[in-house]
Amino acid sequence: MSLTVTAINGLRGELTMPGDKSISHRALMLGAIADGETHIDNFLNTGDCLSTAAVLRALGVRIDGVGEEVVVVHGAGLNGLRAAESVLDAGNSATTARLMTGLLAGQSFSSSITGDESLRSRPMDRVVAPLTAMGAQISGPSGDDKLPLTITGSALQGIKYDTPVASAQIKSALLLAGLYAAGRTTVREPYPSRDHTERMLEVMGAAVAAEGGGVTVTGGTTLTGTAISVPGDISSAAFFIVAAILTASSRLVIRQVGMNSGRIGLLDVLKTMGAPITYDAMTIKNKEPRADIIVTSGPLRATTVSAETVPRLVDEIPILAVAATQAIGQTSIKGAAELRVKESDRLSVITANLRSMGAKIRETADGLVIKGPTPLHGAAVKSLGDHRMAMAMIVAGVIAAGETVIDNEACIDISFPGFERMLTGAAV
Repeated sequence: MSLTVTAINGLRGELTMPGDKSISHRALMLGAIADGETHIDNFLNTGDCLSTAAVLRALGVRIDGVGEEVVVVHGAGLNGLRAAESVLDAGNSATTARLMTGLLAGQSFSSSITGDESLRSRPMDRVVAPLTAMGAQISGPSGDDKLPLTITGSALQGIKYDTPVASAQIKSALLLAGLYAAGRTTVREPYPSRDHTERMLEVMGAAVAAEGGGVTVTGGTTLTGTAISVPGDISSAAFFIVAAILTASSRLVIRQVGMNSGRIGLLDVLKTMGAPITYDAMTIKNKEPRADIIVTSGPLRATTVSAETVPRLVDEIPILAVAATQAIGQTSIKGAAELRVKESDRLSVITANLRSMGAKIRETADGLVIKGPTPLHGAAVKSLGDHRMAMAMIVAGVIAAGETVIDNEACIDISFPGFERMLTGAAV
């Protein structure tokens, strides 16, 4: 099924984004191994997060209210999970697969985990290698690089580990395993990534601390269930922010969006490019900052995005590329090779799609070079089942002349059900 998009004059009004996907995943997982109940307000009831809920239910965790405004996780305690009766299915969710591999490594039973065709093509060795160094036993029919994997519960030992790439998924998998390990587990990254796991661990009472340029967790500490208020997802807000900047008659207020320092790289880069973005009503809940984001139309100038910045906007690079097509000068994005192993090869796909619409863009081994401003024209573009690619191309379509046809737009439901309806409702 495809979606046809035409140009709009602007976006106006007040919007509320779906709950943050990363925080929703972690609230489920940590709530599952905590003592007592965890009440999750504004949980993202779709796609990847539902895969996490299904996996935890298969492991014996009672979860109420899925599909409703508040989800309640009845914690089984640190050692209360039980073996599943069948293979665990992470669906399309790499977060589910990688973090659950860390969580399962320290259990007293064996588990097998798989995913859909797309997820089975994505690398798992980045978490398997350090978990094996902790004493985990993990194997699969294709080795330890791809799903499906069998994780045989083992006695784990804390380690110090320097990740080869800045990745919150690697870091979080090791911290979850570290809860079950003897001693202390320390994870250091080449550049800081989002720290939702660390913040939530602290809220729930874990012995976790920043030290030695990394983060350390001490094994065996008990977590306590709590109330988690999930902010709006900045990765979802990104598409509306860029669309508002690039269309002539825009003024949007996006309410209570998460402002975690590891997630707002796109906002910082857009402001460097001259975007008229301001913040209001800043608060902190569960150690996670949030604010209203106010954005209006405005011209952009080109910039350079370094490898150090990429972990803070890794999910937003496709929509940043759309913005760069309208910026004055040459924008360079470097150190983004990680995008080649996402739901699609995002560097290759965004280049092909935007080039078909008239953009002056080329890919490098680890990034993109984009010259602008260049008027875009409608074309038939591909999502390849990648939700962020589909939304980025819809935004490209609303600033392009003529009709843009995006294939398989249903994949958007993985992170943002109702995206098209919200965009249409705000359009002027």
